[in-house]
Amino acid sequence: MTRHSAVPPPVTAVLDASSRWLPSRLGEVETRLREQAGGHGELLGGDASMTLAAGGKRLRPLLVLLCAGEEGGEAAVRAAAAIELVHMATLVHDDVLDDAPLRRGLPTVAATSGRERAAATGDLLFSRAFALLADPPELRAINLLAAASVALARGELAQRRDAYDASISEERYLERCRLKTAKLFECACLLGRDEAALGAFGAEVGLAFQLLDDVLDVSGPPERTGKARGTDLLDGTVTLPLIAAADEDPEILAVDLRALDAAAAEALCDRIAATGALQRVRARALEMVAAAKRCLDGGAFEPEQRRLMDLVADGVVQRYS
Repeated sequence: MTRHSAVPPPVTAVLDASSRWLPSRLGEVETRLREQAGGHGELLGGDASMTLAAGGKRLRPLLVLLCAGEEGGEAAVRAAAAIELVHMATLVHDDVLDDAPLRRGLPTVAATSGRERAAATGDLLFSRAFALLADPPELRAINLLAAASVALARGELAQRRDAYDASISEERYLERCRLKTAKLFECACLLGRDEAALGAFGAEVGLAFQLLDDVLDVSGPPERTGKARGTDLLDGTVTLPLIAAADEDPEILAVDLRALDAAAAEALCDRIAATGALQRVRARALEMVAAAKRCLDGGAFEPEQRRLMDLVADGVVQRYS
């Protein structure tokens, strides 16, 4: 029987293949998240609880728990909840910056409560993440999560600086992805266990995740992504599918991204797809997943632990198949 059906299929597959400790531990994380989101006043607590209720993949807390293993205990649960709170905070802040009406197919806090309350909600979620790790103090975890949060901020600034610039290089794009996405995946693994190979695994999985998410933004459909097709293009965010498509169709570089409306963004998505760029980007992501698995070769892992981590990496791809 499938357990935790509220989470997406890749995570559900891992839980179904695991021993009983992992679904139980992830359930404890959900309890911690609800506790941290609630109890902060009717308005702010309501907005934070709405953000939590919108769901999510829970890949980052899952990685914390898996890397910590069955013996991870309470410290792993706290770290897993903390990293998900940081992730939730960044999503709320992103929606403020982008004036995004939808996330996961539901209205954003920015759309329902306004930009000011949404910014405050993101701030609350950030603060609760570090509060979780401060009592009792987990200094190593605090330092790891703080460093990842700085990387997220640097990545966001780089993305804003690159907005609407179709001429950015693949290297520049990948560096943004490392800061905005891969660093938090890396942090999740290191929160679970202090081992360089695990950090490298998380970074590769995070990069693959971002590449495939960018493919899905172009390919859609909206009922699957929870947002309009070509949302990144409308926001001026240049991703690898566009960069790769321009290699085959250089005239794409002449498109004025600032002038796009929804219909024009759809048309540009079709043009990108026609170059075969989506298949090439997906192939790159598959290479990253394979590299992630190789990072674990020779490590001291329990058989189930290694099998489940491989399943997480494969699930990132299957999510976008």
